[in-house]
Amino acid sequence: MDKVFLTALRTTPVIGIYDWEREIRQNVSIDLVMITDIARAAETDDIQYTLNYKSISDRVIEFTNNSNFGLIETLAEKIATIVRTEFNVPWVRVTVHKPDAIEAASDVGVIIERGDMSKVSS
Repeated sequence: MDKVFLTALRTTPVIGIYDWEREIRQNVSIDLVMITDIARAAETDDIQYTLNYKSISDRVIEFTNNSNFGLIETLAEKIATIVRTEFNVPWVRVTVHKPDAIEAASDVGVIIERGDMSKVSS
């Protein structure tokens, strides 16, 4: 089982449930862990056989910067769906950080895991 990851992908969506949050952009950071088989990519040294993390990061940034959700839970779910369907990833862990949400905390967020581990070759 192989993992491709992205850590601390920074975006600025409209996110939040309060009226004032609906009128501003907030800092959000996203971590992705994607399980896939990268053996052929390693054998051939060819990017077509792996996950192109640049393409994934561009897509997630584009989506989140144009999104408008109340909850980070919804944002995480939509990101998981995009990664799984558009990039053919059988399993993904999405962490969404909203570091400025609680003044007394350095970070808050959600972690979700979506996919079927039985479809991941080991």
